[in-house]
Amino acid sequence: MTPKQRGVLLVAFGAVMFSAKAIVIKLAYTNFEVDDITLLTLRFGFALPFFAIIAAWRYHKGLFKGISKKDWGIIALLSMLGYYIASWFDFMGLQYITAGLERIILFIYPTLVVLFSRLFLGKTISRKALIALGITYLGVFIIALDPHIFEAENVIKGGSMILVSAVTYALYLVFGGEQINKYGSINFNSIAMLFSSVYVVLHFTAFSETSITELPAGLYGYGIVLAIFCTVLPTFMVMEGIKLLGANLGSIVASFGPVSTIFLGYIFLGETFTVQELAGSAFVIVGVVLIGK
Repeated sequence: MTPKQRGVLLVAFGAVMFSAKAIVIKLAYTNFEVDDITLLTLRFGFALPFFAIIAAWRYHKGLFKGISKKDWGIIALLSMLGYYIASWFDFMGLQYITAGLERIILFIYPTLVVLFSRLFLGKTISRKALIALGITYLGVFIIALDPHIFEAENVIKGGSMILVSAVTYALYLVFGGEQINKYGSINFNSIAMLFSSVYVVLHFTAFSETSITELPAGLYGYGIVLAIFCTVLPTFMVMEGIKLLGANLGSIVASFGPVSTIFLGYIFLGETFTVQELAGSAFVIVGVVLIGK
């Protein structure tokens, strides 16, 4: 198998595992009476040891020594945006909308990165990027015109929460780019996940009356799946795949993720998509692929 073929497989499987997070969350909500912050705490709680070990090993190797106090503070703030707030709103929104619709709304974040880079960093938007943005939001508009979308109760509320998640994650990427360039994606990701885990645990401790040690056994299983198979493994699979493929090709392969969510939602959750929703989703994915290029 060539390096490029390995890269395609790693990014594709990683993207599917990332996207399957929505399916696992919906199944947990369906099978257990659990709130968003408890489920989020299980995810980060089980993922924390893995990222702590990675961070400790890299610190032992002297790979964290060059990080300034100022940058530690910046990374701490960005972590609050990118993994704590974005994840929390994603988990909340999934209580109200389908996994397929969640993934489509969330998947517009690359276009938001382009817009925010222009707004906050003064970067230019090329003509091709503008066309890609137009295609993406045409797809969102097509989906929004489908009356079937609004039959579900609180769909506006849920969709708005997912949109907040996409916005905060895009801001995290825009302002985190400099830190990633300075210290590398593995260092940045490990530190960000550690900070985010602390934020989630503090949130749970301060505001939840649920005992994390007295939950149903099956719910811990969902937490483990979310942590290992929808967080830790895909994080490093996608990073390694992009290393082999390059960012452009990697982003194109990663677009397979939202498509897989539509079919996984149909198989595991009984979700249905109309032809109009599928057409709109296709426009969104094409637009994001073009943005990636």
